[in-house]
Amino acid sequence: MRRRSRMLDKEGKEVPGVHGYKYFGAARDLPGVRELFESSAPEAARKTRAELMKDIDAAYYGFRDDDDGLLVPLEVEAEKAAIDAAVIEWKEKREAGEEMDSAENEVPDIYAVPPDMSESDRLEEAMNEGKEGRHFAHMAIPTQKDIERALLERKKRELLNMYALDD
Repeated sequence: MRRRSRMLDKEGKEVPGVHGYKYFGAARDLPGVRELFESSAPEAARKTRAELMKDIDAAYYGFRDDDDGLLVPLEVEAEKAAIDAAVIEWKEKREAGEEMDSAENEVPDIYAVPPDMSESDRLEEAMNEGKEGRHFAHMAIPTQKDIERALLERKKRELLNMYALDD
């Protein structure tokens, strides 16, 4: 049964039926056979990319999640609780007489200058700090006049070649 070839109708479709029966002529119009030849369900049309993207808006990406008004009050309540906890902790430390780390509270001054440096020393140090990242090319960089001269020479050569004139 497996090796037997499929039976095809005149349109090239496989003939439905049980174990290789063929339906010819008026037999195709019989009520049970007619349903065999009809396609069972039409294939669902595939949606195009434009149709799929049509319904995607800001809500799809979560940009309007807090528009319903539920999230903001919860955030305000949590923020108040965190502030109250920090204030209580600070008061407890102050009452206990604990001194807080000076390094923890002290913000370093980024503009501080060592007292032993003069203005010229600081200027020289600032100028030398940026030199590590510099890169020097080992070839001469052409100036604007060099570029103009080279373009003019090239144009002259093109014109001479076009008119086939020799120097």
